[in-house]
Amino acid sequence: MGVLSMPTPSMEDYLERIYKLIDEKGYARVSDIAEGLEVHPSSVTKMIQKLDKDDYLIYEKYRGLVLTNKGKKMGKRLVDRHQLLESFLTMIGVQEANIYADVEGIEHHLSWDSITCIETLVEYFRRDPHRLEELRALRSELDNE
Repeated sequence: MGVLSMPTPSMEDYLERIYKLIDEKGYARVSDIAEGLEVHPSSVTKMIQKLDKDDYLIYEKYRGLVLTNKGKKMGKRLVDRHQLLESFLTMIGVQEANIYADVEGIEHHLSWDSITCIETLVEYFRRDPHRLEELRALRSELDNE
């Protein structure tokens, strides 16, 4: 049993996608997961078996999959992390066209400690929008130098 194992970045991508599908549609099919992650269905099946072995979900061939409590908790945490990073990059002025790819590029490389610090910074700016205006003014000033 993989109770102490942390998910790999690839496992995180699958868990995040499965969690979002179940949240949006009520279920997650192999074909939907494959399409969302742009991978072959056979790759999805292999990863689902690994996630089942590590107790993130329960998979029954031809019957579908169900996230365990561990899987739901991790899935929610990963979706929240993704949304936080999108909010942060938007807040600090990253161009909209770059945000998704940038989040995908960094989300697996940040510690949960770093995520917590970013969360605190986002909240800091939300509580006083004037601070955010000052940040944006500084960026504008630096861009024009």
